[in-house]
Amino acid sequence: MTQTVVKLIDTTLCIGCKACEVACQEWNDQEFTLGTFGGTYQTMPDLAPNFWNLIKFNERETDGGLSWLMSKYQCMHCGDPGCLRACPAPGAIVQAKNGIVDFVSDHCIGCGYCITGCPFDVPRLLPESKKVYKCTLCSDRVAVGLEPACIKSCPTNCLTFGERTEMLRVAETRAGVLKQDGHAQAGVYNPVGVGGTNVLYVLKDASDPAAYGLPADPTIPLSVRLWKGPVKWLGTMLFAGGVLGSFFHYLKFGPKEEEAPEE
Repeated sequence: MTQTVVKLIDTTLCIGCKACEVACQEWNDQEFTLGTFGGTYQTMPDLAPNFWNLIKFNERETDGGLSWLMSKYQCMHCGDPGCLRACPAPGAIVQAKNGIVDFVSDHCIGCGYCITGCPFDVPRLLPESKKVYKCTLCSDRVAVGLEPACIKSCPTNCLTFGERTEMLRVAETRAGVLKQDGHAQAGVYNPVGVGGTNVLYVLKDASDPAAYGLPADPTIPLSVRLWKGPVKWLGTMLFAGGVLGSFFHYLKFGPKEEEAPEE
């Protein structure tokens, strides 16, 4: 698909069934593992090199009661990916025309710079192979016209997949319905600090994305922007200046001649 594709997550419809987690593990041939059961219903405490899709059970106290703010945690497939900016290995991270950000493990050198460049803390390094892994948005399925495995498995239509403009319209419409139902802070999570994301969220309370485990204003770290921006250009200029200086020095003075040995 050449059109930009989007995964839309309506957090108000998620029931925490974890069918998407199982589908992700099965499709990507990952071993299914369990967490430590440390006082939570989450399958794992966090993402892992072999666990790319996690349903977070975010607890919140409201009106003296306890509620869950469900959120699906995976790669956001940013419009301006920090991981891609930070990666020094050519071809290790690619962004397709349809917006999917994919990792090519064969080209990964295991430096981990993509981890520092991601404002969502998503990529995970596998120590045994020194390779980094994350959600691929099922790029292999999308390439042949199929939707991602997690979306195929969702029983509540919490997950939707389609062309970006259409998914934005659906998301805004859903947020409008929630506002009419009395949720004045309802909205769409699509942070502009990373060029927008190709994983969108409909939140009942968009004024507090941190309550869903989402950063309020994610941006590419300044160190990455400087390293791949001004610092890189400055280094290139200095290198080019050194080459040109050597060339003009050769033209002016010629090759260095060896002195004759003293008798």
